[in-house]
Amino acid sequence: MKNLVIAISGASGAIYAKQALEFLHQLDSVKTHLIISHSAHITIKQELDIAAKELEALADVTYPVKDISACLASGSFKIDGMLILPCSVKTMSNIATGNGDNLITRTADVMLKERKKLLLAVREAPLHAIHLENMQKLAALGVYIFPPVPAFYNKPKSLEELIADSVARMISYFDIELDSFKRWQGIKS
Repeated sequence: MKNLVIAISGASGAIYAKQALEFLHQLDSVKTHLIISHSAHITIKQELDIAAKELEALADVTYPVKDISACLASGSFKIDGMLILPCSVKTMSNIATGNGDNLITRTADVMLKERKKLLLAVREAPLHAIHLENMQKLAALGVYIFPPVPAFYNKPKSLEELIADSVARMISYFDIELDSFKRWQGIKS
């Protein structure tokens, strides 16, 4: 059984987190640990027209973002990786500077110190030099920086297919394969 942390920050793109939770909810081999920031509660309501409780129902365990005493805040708790989806530049910047002021950034810090997989689906555009410096700093530490940029080579027929493909690709970085994910096979003549 894999233990995967899903954190939702307040950046636009709550639909990506919803898709990830729906995918992972179907798997018996993954236990999800969910943290939702205060700003994400607002974004979820605005973008999805649902309460965060509906996303929490898809997770195995949920934690309040201010609960620094939660098990996730310790390197002794067995976690296989963490996906922050979407990841605001504020959250990314706090991780890059070691500011573990809430459970999301503290858990990310634990991922770094324990050398666990950490993927940030950074949602911001355009990027300025400070954003890029923080991304470079984190990438040098082994963090996957994965802006949810859609791929078109599979010829998606809907927005839902674009989102599902991006999310499935992110999840695959944690050695979790989804049947719905179509890997590039090259151009067939």
